[in-house]
Amino acid sequence: MHLVKLDDIVFGEEGSFALIAGPCVIESEKSALRHAEKISEIARRVGVSYIFKASYDKANRSSHRSFRGLGLKKGLAVLSKVKRLFEVPVLSDVHDIAHVQPAADVLDIIQIPAFLCRQTDLVVACAKTKKVINIKKGQFLAPWDMKNVIEKVESTGNQKILLTERGVSFGYNNLVSDFRSIPIMRSLGYPVVFDATHSVQLPGGLGHASGGNAEFIPTLARCAIASGADALFMEVHENPIEAKSDGPNNLPLNLLEELLIVLKAIRATAPVTSL
Repeated sequence: MHLVKLDDIVFGEEGSFALIAGPCVIESEKSALRHAEKISEIARRVGVSYIFKASYDKANRSSHRSFRGLGLKKGLAVLSKVKRLFEVPVLSDVHDIAHVQPAADVLDIIQIPAFLCRQTDLVVACAKTKKVINIKKGQFLAPWDMKNVIEKVESTGNQKILLTERGVSFGYNNLVSDFRSIPIMRSLGYPVVFDATHSVQLPGGLGHASGGNAEFIPTLARCAIASGADALFMEVHENPIEAKSDGPNNLPLNLLEELLIVLKAIRATAPVTSL
């Protein structure tokens, strides 16, 4: 297993897990800063390493009328401010090769969206930045198929790779989580992240937007940590009903601390095993 280091965070370290959390999209500077402050405080109290996430431009929305974020320039400026004020690493997804270098100037972790995980040119361009690369496994891929994606990143000399499980397509507008994916992808040699909120998404389930079953987030998160996930990815919002993106599958902020306490207890009693 390649341990992936980011400042004082070590992904893949025995006995711990990291939290990647924040709103789906940057709704405004004030919103992003408010969420970053509250979530970072919770993570510090519980004793979990924390990375703030939010999309500066959500290019894969269901409808062209959906809110996409503040855009590259304004969005990255907000993420830079989050880093400076709260001293936490930041993550965002990159959908376009033209965005790679500007994003790399700010982001600590560059995320490859699930729908784009097989886009060779994008994957290689991101890998060449030598940043930590978080690759979301496509909803259409088996876990062992990620070996080919890993090799694309490794071809650049970059071994700072995270693999994220976020459910697999299961009929129309539905996903299912197969927790065998976590040990299978860990056996490919890199830490595995579990996306507990997109895994309860109902893609396009509302017609003009995605739906979701947020009530199952804690259940899936507990299963993932017990299955050996090295980090947990969650979209967290202070008021999911009013969230401008993915509200139906966001974890309410007021439930986060209690959930993290439970997850820490599970990790302490469930040693990680590899295949």
